[in-house]
Amino acid sequence: MTLTLQEILRAYLVGYIYWMAIALGCTAILMLHHLTGGWWGYPIRRMLEAGSRMFGLMAVLFIPILAGMWMKILYPWYPAPAEMLDNPNYRFKMAYLTPQNFTIRAVIYFVVLLTLTYFLNAWSRQQDATADPAADEALKNRMGAISGPGIIIWGLVLTFAMIDWVMSLEPRWFSTIYGMIFMIVGMLTAMSFVILNLRRMAGQEPYRDGVTPQQYNDLGNLMLAFTMLWAYLNFSQYLIIWAGNIKDEIPWYMSRSRGPWTAVALVLIVLHFGLPFLLLLQRNVKRRVERLSVVAGIVLVLSMVDVYWLIVPAYEPHRIDFIPLLLDVAFLALIGAIWVTVYFWQLKRMPLMPLHDPRFEGVLHHEHGD
Repeated sequence: MTLTLQEILRAYLVGYIYWMAIALGCTAILMLHHLTGGWWGYPIRRMLEAGSRMFGLMAVLFIPILAGMWMKILYPWYPAPAEMLDNPNYRFKMAYLTPQNFTIRAVIYFVVLLTLTYFLNAWSRQQDATADPAADEALKNRMGAISGPGIIIWGLVLTFAMIDWVMSLEPRWFSTIYGMIFMIVGMLTAMSFVILNLRRMAGQEPYRDGVTPQQYNDLGNLMLAFTMLWAYLNFSQYLIIWAGNIKDEIPWYMSRSRGPWTAVALVLIVLHFGLPFLLLLQRNVKRRVERLSVVAGIVLVLSMVDVYWLIVPAYEPHRIDFIPLLLDVAFLALIGAIWVTVYFWQLKRMPLMPLHDPRFEGVLHHEHGD
C-alpha cells in the first residue's frame, strides 16, 4: 500500500497535537500551583517548568503545518469550498479560515505562550539565585500575580489554537466546549507524564526523602479530578449536540461512532475514564508512587488514543487503515523522542527542587533539622 502525502501530514499532526498538549498542560498546572501555593506542587514544579519551556521546540515543529502547499492538503478549507462560500452560515468561517489569518494567529499563540513562560521561569531562576527572604517573597508574589491573568490567557490561546489546528479539519462542525476538552486533555496528560517522571526518580535525591505519601495522594486526587472533568466535558458535548440534532453538528459524532470507531470510543470510555476513575478512588493506589504511576501510564497511552480519535475520523470516517495507523504511531514516537530529549535537557538546567521558595523553606528546614 502506498502512503499519500495527506496520510503522512495527518500522522504528523496527530503526534504534534499530542505532545503540544503536554506542554500546554504543564504550563497550566504550573500556574495553578503558583495560584494555590499547595504543597503538592513542590516536587513537580521543576518538571512543570521544564515542560513549559518546550514551546520554542513546538514552534519550530509547527513550521511544516504552516507550509502553504501542505496546508492545502491537510485542511479542507484551503481553498474554501464553493458551497461554503455561497452559504451565509459559513461566510464568517471562511473569512476567518484563510492561510494568512491562520499563520498570523499561530505566531500570536506562540509569542503569548513564550512570553508567559519566559517570566514564570526567569523569576523562578532568580528565586533560586537569591537567599534574601524579602526578594524571595516578592518573586513568589510576582509568579502568583502573573498566573491569575496568565491562566485565563492560556485558556483563550489554547481554545483558539485547537479551533484552528484541529476543529477546522471539519470546518462545517462547531462546538463551544471543544477548547475546554483540550484543556483537560492537556492537564490530564501532563499530570500523568510528571507522575511517571516522579516514579523514575523516586529512589534518587532529592525525591527519595523529599516527597511524602500525602503529596502523592494529592497528585492522585488532582489526576482523579482531571479524569472526571474529561468525562463530564465529553459527555456534555455529546448530550448537547445529540439533543440539538443540527445537521452541521451530528455528522462529527456519526463518523466517530460507526464501524471500528465505535470500538475506539468504547475503549476510551472504559479505559480512559472507567478504570482510572475506580483506581484513583483508592487511597492505597494514590499514596504509593509505584501504583499511581501504573494508572498514569494507562492514562498517558489512552490520551494518545483520544487525540487519534479526535483527529483521524476527519479523514477516515468509516475505517481505520493499518499502514496509516502504523505511521501515526511512528510520528507519535518520533516527535515524542525529540520532545523527551529536549525536555530532559531542560530539566537538568535548574535544580530538581525549588530553592528559597518561602512557602516551603520553613517546612524543609524543620524536616531536615536545619
